[in-house]
Amino acid sequence: MATKRSTSSSSSSKSSRGAAKLPVGKEDVLAWYEDMLLIRRFEEKAGQLYGMGLIAGFCHLYIGQEAVVVGVQGALEEGDQVITGYRDHGHMLAAGMTANGVMAELTGREGGYSKGKGGSMHMFSREKQFFGGHGIVGAQVALGTGLAFADQYKENKKVCATYFGDGAANQGQVYESFNMAKLWNLPVIYIIENNQYAMGTSVKRASSEVELYKRGISFGIPGEAVDGMNVIAVYEAAKKAVEHARSGKGPYILEMKTYRYRGHSMSDPAKYRTRDEVNEYRDHKDPIDQARKLIVEHKFADEDALKEIDKKIKDIVSKSADFAQESPEPDPSELYTDVLIETDA
Repeated sequence: MATKRSTSSSSSSKSSRGAAKLPVGKEDVLAWYEDMLLIRRFEEKAGQLYGMGLIAGFCHLYIGQEAVVVGVQGALEEGDQVITGYRDHGHMLAAGMTANGVMAELTGREGGYSKGKGGSMHMFSREKQFFGGHGIVGAQVALGTGLAFADQYKENKKVCATYFGDGAANQGQVYESFNMAKLWNLPVIYIIENNQYAMGTSVKRASSEVELYKRGISFGIPGEAVDGMNVIAVYEAAKKAVEHARSGKGPYILEMKTYRYRGHSMSDPAKYRTRDEVNEYRDHKDPIDQARKLIVEHKFADEDALKEIDKKIKDIVSKSADFAQESPEPDPSELYTDVLIETDA
């Protein structure tokens, strides 16, 4: 999934009568719909496996936030890096990591991306330029800034998409990173996934400035708020931010206004918000439903074709669960591997 596709303005769709013109074509919209659906179905299956005791430890689901990572990924080029926090399964899948490898890692199996030793919050893929998955709140922001420094040093014209949440936006190292990134005009895009709640605390209770995209003003970093439930809006904002960073103008902040349907983690009953609030997002702002309506409106696919996509995705996810359960657990000797790197120096 999530292979790089043409998303230039020249591929804008020829809208059907009464349908607004899109900045991308049929291929992109259908691919993004498929990628969002993969993340949704994968996370639903992960939740089931957690309930069955096949996934242990922490597990933070991305259900509801799919448009953010899929829209941003559409604006990136091959070789650009991605780094994020612990709500990371969607980012892995959008970056092109396989459902089999991710699910096997969630279940602690040898076939996982970290050989079953990292689990939900700590898996990586150098091949896909995915640098984690980090359990320490805000730690990835400094690391993402460092990746962007390496890109600038190498003069490779790559950028680093660095994701963090509204809770992490209050961490001190975030602002140290902002300062250095602007001081050296590093090619980094800071993507704040504002899902309204840092664990169980609403952003209004925890932040004196709730418009988080403004956090870079004192450093001279431009930013904007984006409808994070709309994949087209996310793509357009991300494309602008990526072009800004890649051209040497330095960092850019995107505050994605999004929402998670499930609790903070699998152990969170989410009693700090009302059922009506959750249903408002599910019923009227769901990113996958919005994309589906767009597809139908522009006649990109009919109901039969959409059912085939759903069937294909369910099959991929079902096979990933089978692969994970059939994959053996790591050999005990793996406790002593990947601890040190020996060099000739």
